[in-house]
This record gives sequence, structure tokens and C-alpha cells, in this order.
Amino acid sequence: MMKVLFLSAWYPNRNDVMSGLFVRKHAEAVSKYCDVEVLYVHPDKTLKNFQISVSAENGIIETFIYYPVNLLGIGNMFTKFFNYLKAYHIGFKIVHKSGFSPDIVHANILTRTGFIAYLYKKWKNVPYVITEHWSRYLPIRNSYKGLFRKKLTKFVVKNAQAVFPVSENLRTAMLNHKLENLNYTVINNTVDPCFAIEIKPQPRTKKRILHVSCFDELAKNVRGILNATYELSKKRNDFELVLIGNGIDFDEIYQYAQSLNFEPGILKFTGEKTPSEVAEWFYNSDFFVLFSNYENSPVVVAESLFCGKPLISTNVGGISEHVNDSNGILIPAGDENALIQNIDYMLDHFQEFNSEEIKAVARQKFSMESIGNLLYEQYKQCVK
Repeated sequence: MMKVLFLSAWYPNRNDVMSGLFVRKHAEAVSKYCDVEVLYVHPDKTLKNFQISVSAENGIIETFIYYPVNLLGIGNMFTKFFNYLKAYHIGFKIVHKSGFSPDIVHANILTRTGFIAYLYKKWKNVPYVITEHWSRYLPIRNSYKGLFRKKLTKFVVKNAQAVFPVSENLRTAMLNHKLENLNYTVINNTVDPCFAIEIKPQPRTKKRILHVSCFDELAKNVRGILNATYELSKKRNDFELVLIGNGIDFDEIYQYAQSLNFEPGILKFTGEKTPSEVAEWFYNSDFFVLFSNYENSPVVVAESLFCGKPLISTNVGGISEHVNDSNGILIPAGDENALIQNIDYMLDHFQEFNSEEIKAVARQKFSMESIGNLLYEQYKQCVK
């Protein structure tokens, strides 16, 4: 069986169990066809020494190396980078000692992981591929900067056997930055199998709108959803908005919601939920709302469709590659009036969307079996 080593800049860890969860899901999808191990290094300013953790998650061996950092001073910047490289050196020794010898390395999220994959290629003559999720290449973000970063990114992309952006929109943005490779193939994010376990909705008296996110206000614009919902609640009160998740701006958004003084029964914050709990909320909701300022290919869109739920979303990133008149409504980013009007419309018309057709298309497109097989076929071409 082919052996694949995953490296990633973001990955679920002891400090943030949601970070890079989509990378773990790609690894799990690949594990249906290949022998997969993950090596992840993570800075920890509370440490004085390196810490190692090896565990198994759904049949995948995950090696975590937590390394010490001190973020003050230029000298400590070099120490941080040295410790970063040392952490990978320790990790590779552990992986090799266990007897795992990869046929291919799968680097996720540039740039440093791509550079590590390139070094490993020179050391062990093992090819590497890249999956990119980062929205920094998009014009609205304009955060892909720095001469050294750009030169190094171009170098590692050029030397990869293949590059797998998660949306066509991201592929275009990367090529616009002259990140050239002979094999660009769009491979979608995948959906946890728990979302395929259909749950009978519980009886309720109100129509339910669902929002799930990491509560990063710069990207997700949850305030805009709250504003639109509040304005609509002045007109009708036959619905409720449920917001699932946690994140850097959660407290600020929660306080803002309280300041709006919603009528009782309109608004509910649940906090962070497990994937199976999120799936249950999807099946017990009528439609999903996403009002992001920018995106690539958000997993929550795939999850909504996987559960047969229509959605309202801003037309940003690669969302329009999956959302159309048959499964949802696209609106301009930042247009709260459009959001109000379309939530109002959807509350009366969500039943008109064909849930079974929505599910059938999404499960062919986003299932672990289909995504895992696509990656496996690419690996086979790359190691020839």
C-alpha cells in the first residue's frame, strides 16, 4: 500500500482542536486508499523544551512536536525558526524509527511546509505535492507580500509534482501571482461521514436558520447576520437564528448581539460543537446562512449541501462553484439589505428546494471516498 506523509501549517492540536480540521479530513479520506501518517509541529511559548506526542486518530498515526518560542526580539526570531527546523528534524526521526518510509509527501498550506517538503525531497528523493487553502492570494485579502516569501513560494510550487487548490477561484488567484506548476488540479474539501447519518428532525414551532463559523469577524461578518436578523425580527417572529462555533471574536460578537435586544426566542448561541452535533443541528434546521467578506471553499457550505439544506451565501471565493439556483441563493458581500430580503424570502420558500437532489450531488462531490480516490489517483501519477 502506498505510504503518504502529511505535513501541514494548520492542524488540530492541544491548543486549538478546530485549527486545520479540513486537513485532517483530507488525511482521513486518503487513508481509505493509502497508509497515512501526519507530522505536525507547533510553537508553544509556555515551553522551555520540546514536547512530543504520538497518537492515533481514525487509524492515522499523528506525531506532534511542540517547540519552545519567545516572540520578543529579532534574535529570538532566529531562535524560533531554528526550533521550527529542529522540531521537524525530531519528527522525521520519530517517523523513520517507527518504520514508516513515505512514497510521497503531501504538504498543506504554504510556504514553510512546502519548503520542508522540498528539503525532504532532496534528502530522501521523495516527491511532494501541495494542497493550498489560504485566502491570502485573493485580491480582497492582498496579504501575499514580501519579496523573500514570494520567491520562496514560487520555488516550492514549481518543484512540487502537483498543486491542489481547494477551489478554481484560488487556483486562478495563485496563477495570477505567477505561482506556476505543470499540474494544477482543483480538489475540494471533504465532509465528515457523520453528516451522511441522517437524523429525523425534532418537532418545533419556529423555522430555524443556522450559521456555523469560527467567529473571525474580518472574514465571517457575523455582525452583518445579526443586523439583518434583527431588522427582519421587527417584521416577523416565526423564526430563530442558531449560531454554532467559537473563535477569536466570539465574545465581542456575543456582546454585540446582546446590545441589539432581540425579542426572546429569536437568537441562540450554542458555542463549539463536535462534528456529529453540528450535523444534528443541520438536520434540525431549515436553511443555512453565510455572510463572509471572503472565502475559499468553506467546509460549512459542503456540509449544508451534504445534509440537503439550501443556503444563502455571499458570492465570494469558490462558493459559486457549488451554490446555484438549485440549492441556494448568492448575494453580494456586505449587502445587508440583500441578506434581509433573501432570508425573508427563504423563510417562506425553503421547502421548494429539492433536498434529495441537493444531497445526491453533494455526496458525489464531497464524500471522503470520492476525494480520497481523487488524491490517490494523483499520487500514483506523481510517484511514477
